[in-house]
Formats: sequence, C-alpha cells, structure tokens
Amino acid sequence: MKQGWRAFIPHLFVLLWSSGFIGSKLGVPYAEPFTFLTLRYVIVLMILVPIAWFTRAPWPRGGRQWMHIAIAGLLIHAVYLSGCVWSLRLGLPSGMVSLIVSMQPILTAAFAGLALGERVLPRQWGGLVLGFVGTTMVVAHKTGSGLTLTMMMPAIAALAGITAGTLWQKRHCPTFDLRTSTVVQYAASLLVTAVLALTTETREVQWSGQFVFAVLWVALVLSIGAISLLNHLIRSGTAVNVTRLFYTVPAVTALMAWAIFGETLTGLSLIGMVVAVLGVWLARGR
Repeated sequence: MKQGWRAFIPHLFVLLWSSGFIGSKLGVPYAEPFTFLTLRYVIVLMILVPIAWFTRAPWPRGGRQWMHIAIAGLLIHAVYLSGCVWSLRLGLPSGMVSLIVSMQPILTAAFAGLALGERVLPRQWGGLVLGFVGTTMVVAHKTGSGLTLTMMMPAIAALAGITAGTLWQKRHCPTFDLRTSTVVQYAASLLVTAVLALTTETREVQWSGQFVFAVLWVALVLSIGAISLLNHLIRSGTAVNVTRLFYTVPAVTALMAWAIFGETLTGLSLIGMVVAVLGVWLARGR
C-alpha cells in the first residue's frame, strides 16, 4: 500500500497543480493579481502557523537554514507566481505563458549537472525535448499574436524563478520539516506580493461566492496540498525526474478548461497531449 501511494503521488501532484490555473482564472476577475496572491498567502499562513505551533513542529536551525528555505520559497512562490500573473495582466495569452514556463524541465536538466552533480541520460534528454514539443502542440492555438518583449519578460522571470527555486531547494534544503519550512517560505513570499499590491494596485476586491471558492481552492488545494507534494518529490527524487512532470500540466489544464469553461480543444492539442506524456515517460529516471 505504501509503495502504491508513492507511485500515485506524482499523478496527484500534476492534478492538483493543474487545478491551480483554473482556480486563478476563476478568482482574478474579482481581484487584481498581486492582491489575489496576497490574500492567498494570508489564508495559507492562518492555517499552517497554528498547525506548526500545536504540533510542535521543529523550526529551521540557524540563520543559514532559515535563509536557504526562504530563498527557495521566494523563487518558487513569489517570483514564479508573480511573474505568471504579471504577464497575464500585461496581455500575454495564457497559452504563451504556459509555453514559456514549460521550458523548465530542459533548463533544470541543463543546470542539474553543474548545481547538483546529477547525470542526465541521452534518453532523458530525448524525452525532455519530446515533452516540450508536445506542450507546444497543446497550447499552439492559444499563443496569439502581437506579442512584445515587455509582455514576455515577467513570464521569463517566472521560468527562471521556478527553475532556480527547484535546484536551490534540492541542493541547500535536503531535509526540513514541511510544516514550519512552508510557513517560512510563504511568509517571505507574502512580503513581496503585499509590497507589489500596495505599490501597483488599487487592492479592491469584488467579493462573491465564486471569488471565495477560488481563493480558498488555490490556498488549500494548491498552496498547501500541491506544494507539500512538490516538496516531497524534490526531497525524494532527482531534480530532472521531478520537473519532467510539469510537461503534463498544460495538457491536464486544457482538459479541465474544456470541461469547466467549454474552451476549445483542437485535434493538435489532443495529439500534443500524447506526445507530452510519451516525453515524460522517456525522461523518467532509472
């Protein structure tokens, strides 16, 4: 049973992580992006801080460990999510955002040897390239035109953030308590999004049932559930073996958007899903 649960964790992570894009789409119309993220992090901390306190979870030891955990959190949460929503706010199509950040597995593989001493097999390189081709096919009809470098720069920053954050956490935070360390990561990220909300947005929120559902969903399911699974995967596997899973996220998100919002699902997208899954399979570790 325990082995079966371990095998199911990557699939559950992809499902939960993909649902975050749907939750954000439901909530962003009612609040500006950084205000939305700030509320999300506040809710997460209101839940995790009491849990860490009452369970007497061990806190990081020494300023160096606090620093490394906070840096990983800033890169994975603040830089990645802020970059994505900022590009969307500037008018970059969601498909283009997905395509840019989906380069993460290739970038991770390129730097894994230097940063972590991990060896990437030729078969894995082939799988990573095939996965990126499949992802491109999935989102091709959503990339749009009239793109500018200004629109794409925040998404490129998001790509750099999630890649560097994964490598940083794998190298500098090999062991830590998920309860207290997640508190540290979200507290650091909250400072960034709160400052951005205060300096760039009106901070007005149109409260509705849909907005409450959306912000609770991304806070509980994504920021607590999916991130806990991601931290587990980073700790127990190689960086390349973890990041290859992100190739299946656009495909799962596209299926969710088709079922929930009635978005177009083209034949090319369906073929791309198969290609991406094949790439993920080839890129698996030993």
